[in-house]
Amino acid sequence: MQADGRRAGTIHQIHRTFRTALNEAVRRGHLARNPVQLAKAPRLSDEEIEPYTVDEVKRLLRTADERRNSARWAVALALGLRQGEALGLKWSDVDMERGVLMVRRSRRRPRYAHGCGDTCGRKAGYCPQRQRTNPEKADTKSRAGRRVVGLLAQLADLLRVHQVKQEAERAKAGDTWADQGWLFATRDGRGTSSRIDYDDWKELLADAKVRDGRLHDARHTAATVLLILGVSEGAVMGLMGWSTTAMAAR
Repeated sequence: MQADGRRAGTIHQIHRTFRTALNEAVRRGHLARNPVQLAKAPRLSDEEIEPYTVDEVKRLLRTADERRNSARWAVALALGLRQGEALGLKWSDVDMERGVLMVRRSRRRPRYAHGCGDTCGRKAGYCPQRQRTNPEKADTKSRAGRRVVGLLAQLADLLRVHQVKQEAERAKAGDTWADQGWLFATRDGRGTSSRIDYDDWKELLADAKVRDGRLHDARHTAATVLLILGVSEGAVMGLMGWSTTAMAAR
């Protein structure tokens, strides 16, 4: 996997998943020994986190204001929600009167299996008869991930404007609108895929003439700004949905 260019963190996740699954096989008596334990995952080194500057954040927000779902990026940079958490938000999770939103679920990246019996000669994700093997959404990844997040007045105002724009799209779509309640929806009301969201982020960076970076860097930016402003580590952990202090230490 390393030779194919996979990152060490990704390899660790795959190794851990296989190890856990085969440990269960050993427990049930299907295997005498877990062969994955013989393979060592590569050493993890802390990635250097370089948050966006105040000027870069301003440029991103100004540019985002001219695009669809502009509030999506304000949520990313101000609240630091994970991608799946942000895309998993519904209007029922937002309480404008109390000024809070509830993080309850996460939209998952799709995984596919061949529907053709593996005869098409393509990877499963490109099979003409592909079948999704994982659910579209799931509960947040940990108890700490299920949380109530306060909304700044400015962010609440942005969401109100976003709601008006979405209602206009609903009226334009007419009978083709999928009434699924997503906060950040496509033009026909369906949930936004992680791939489209990622591409939108990259386009936003280019249009704003801001250095390239991961979408996850927006999350680090939000956390770093809060810590620099003197917000307590415990409060930042609660907002970000961290279950340990390791990320705050980084």
